[in-house]
Amino acid sequence: MPRQARLDVPGTLHHVIIRGIEKRKIVDDDRDRLEFVSRLGKIATETNTSIYAWAVMNNHAHILLRSGPAGLPGFMKRFLTGYAIYYNQRHQRHGHLFQNRYKSIICEEDPYFQELVRYIHLNPLRGKLVESLASLDRYVWCGHSVLMGRIKREFQDRDYVLKWFGTTEGDAKRAYRKFVKSGIGQGRRSDLTGGGLMRSQGGWAAVNAMRRSGVREKSDERILGGGEFVSQLIEQSDEIRKEQFLDGKGLQHISHLIEEICAKEGVSVEALKAGSRRREVSKIRSRLVGKLVEECGLSLTEAGRQLGVSASAVAITLRRRDEQKRS
Repeated sequence: MPRQARLDVPGTLHHVIIRGIEKRKIVDDDRDRLEFVSRLGKIATETNTSIYAWAVMNNHAHILLRSGPAGLPGFMKRFLTGYAIYYNQRHQRHGHLFQNRYKSIICEEDPYFQELVRYIHLNPLRGKLVESLASLDRYVWCGHSVLMGRIKREFQDRDYVLKWFGTTEGDAKRAYRKFVKSGIGQGRRSDLTGGGLMRSQGGWAAVNAMRRSGVREKSDERILGGGEFVSQLIEQSDEIRKEQFLDGKGLQHISHLIEEICAKEGVSVEALKAGSRRREVSKIRSRLVGKLVEECGLSLTEAGRQLGVSASAVAITLRRRDEQKRS
């Protein structure tokens, strides 16, 4: 199944997972970790992106954030591109540092916020970067030490997180640490690293019980939350996308993007939209399909209209692109 466009509703809670390409390292030492965290904080501050929990591992990182007014993609592009340039220059390497597509799951706040903070902050302990909860309290490359008051990170919204656990700082810290300690034995939790019906309902047993009772619940692989939350979020996302195109800026951007890539490759826009199957035209169309759907957020139907092909042809192209990336 081809990847869906990212949902981009500013102000939503995201669990972002960043992985090194081919499971390679994204940090080699503390200098890299400092650059990673400093850049995260700088861009979060500049874009009004709220950071609640984070952990930098050797070959991946987790971030729990609320997207700012400009949305998630712009923030992530600035953050990952800038860090990748730094890393490649410092280590004299070339090519991609991260997997081409970071993972982001929009999460319903009330049922998942505390669980996600705990899960993300226990990553260094699960990954054996620290040996105990006491060591985690002092570990500087994870947001847990910030919540415990051992490290200061101005970009992390410490107050917002602690308010979930108590009305005074002392009570909140004690309740939070107790909550974290109680989760150490849980291990890795796939239910917090993706969306869809099974994760949102707590497993196949709950899903099967719903089906037996005739209950239908809307779900989406990009969202961790109940049916009502999923419906509202998709509706908001669709409205934002419509507004972007109604004011002309979205269509103008798409038109310029198509013209720019066609001109660079020496192919006319007319040939592209006429459905030409020449190899060079098909190659450009495949590239544009990825940009229009995965980066710009167009539906399969709208992307097909812009490229002169059917929605099913767009879906086939996306599936082939995914297969090529996996091979």
